[in-house]
Amino acid sequence: MTAMDEARIKRLRWRTRRGTRELDALFGGWLDERFAQADEATRTAFDELLDVQDPDLWDWVMGHATAPREDWQAIIDDIRARHRL
Repeated sequence: MTAMDEARIKRLRWRTRRGTRELDALFGGWLDERFAQADEATRTAFDELLDVQDPDLWDWVMGHATAPREDWQAIIDDIRARHRL
């Protein structure tokens, strides 16, 4: 892993710290378990997904709503599948 990759993951780690422990665990877990193997488009989508407000993220993760972007929904679906939500 390059220094640039390490800096990116460190920045993303900070950004996965959300308003609730549940969201912290879900998004931080995806970062730990899936980010390294993801393609660059998915990595970029994850970074952009973290700009979304917590209530929207929570609704998507809980299945109460669908993310407006297919790439975001794919990440949400992966999170949901890993945690059987």
